[in-house]
Amino acid sequence: MSRIRAAFSRLNGGKALIPYITAGDPCPDTTLQLMHALAAAGADIIELGVPFSDPMADGPVIQRAAERALAQGVSLQTVLGIVRRFRESNADTPVVLMGYLNPVHKTGYAAFAQAAAEAGVDGVLTVDSPIETIAPLHAELQQHGIDTIFLVAPTTGEERIAEIAQLAGGFVYYVSLKGVTGSAALDTADVAAKLAVLRRHISLPIGVGFGISDAASAKRVAETADAVIVGSRIVREIEANPGREAEAAGALVKELKAAVEAV
Repeated sequence: MSRIRAAFSRLNGGKALIPYITAGDPCPDTTLQLMHALAAAGADIIELGVPFSDPMADGPVIQRAAERALAQGVSLQTVLGIVRRFRESNADTPVVLMGYLNPVHKTGYAAFAQAAAEAGVDGVLTVDSPIETIAPLHAELQQHGIDTIFLVAPTTGEERIAEIAQLAGGFVYYVSLKGVTGSAALDTADVAAKLAVLRRHISLPIGVGFGISDAASAKRVAETADAVIVGSRIVREIEANPGREAEAAGALVKELKAAVEAV
């Protein structure tokens, strides 16, 4: 059983919390501390952003985080090194890499998949890899036991949802808003309606992200989703607390986890 499947299985019908942080922000050593703090605070899966120079799907908060990481020379190889160090003392918490195709393509799909598997990566989400072009990467990831995570948007039609369901592994990430990460005005009624459509085709757990900024919104989303994904709010907490990033992020994740568990 994969770590992602095991994480959902351990919840026994409960809802997962998936926090996102940008690898290398504010520095690689702190990222490692953050990952351990998130796991200790109740994160069921950790989503680790791979910094990229043109993060078109990300809002200003995560863009700034990527810029800080890139200014220190953080690369895809650096990120895999952080995961490898995390695995030295945490063998259970799944890690999903989230980023853009360019660094993976530059590395080579086969080489990347092998290195990611050896580091202990469980899933990969490349936001700019549609189903029409992802076959070569998907095949390599599948060969190394790594789940391919797909995004589904509010505008995604049922035919395309069914196609995504044929390739997806681990869980499916529903983007609850049109726009970039950190957007506001989350409509949980709309989310619930869309999830009902998704479940006609998708048997995997469905996580919801974008627009979840506090315990109250996390709880509302958890009422219908299988997992709650929180990114910009956590990255903003890291940015606002220099020197105590792990403590601040851990406290926020503990609060979010309590809200999700209350459903």
